[in-house]
Amino acid sequence: MSTSFIPDDFEVPRQFFGPGFHLEPLGPEHNERDHEAWMSSIEHIRSSPGMNFRSWPAPMSLEENLADMEMHAREFEERKSFTYSILDGDEVIGCVYIYPGETSDSANVRSWVRESRAAMDTIVRESLDDWLREMWPFSQIAYAVRH
Repeated sequence: MSTSFIPDDFEVPRQFFGPGFHLEPLGPEHNERDHEAWMSSIEHIRSSPGMNFRSWPAPMSLEENLADMEMHAREFEERKSFTYSILDGDEVIGCVYIYPGETSDSANVRSWVRESRAAMDTIVRESLDDWLREMWPFSQIAYAVRH
């Protein structure tokens, strides 16, 4: 029995290119750049839609961050959830999280960008909203948005 919340025959996108950024699955290779991105932006991330009720981000060591990244990479490969690093060139500017929704064909999506790249927030959200609706097999997508 599959633990995935997407159809077994759905080919999960390994990348996406948007205006001024691209996505790739979050993994251990992003550890130092990811750690620096969110550690420099904790309050900004907490003010991002969908991130204000979470216990993360809270300061953690590089080793703890690596364990977290390994967990996200494992869940991606097991098709349980899909976390992508948002990059501009080699710079990590944020993350997007795609989690199971309340029904079997829905998703909950959250994203953040680092404070120094806050202007990218709307660009990322609008691009990902279109990408999720066009390329993923969800009938409903709950994507926390800034009002």
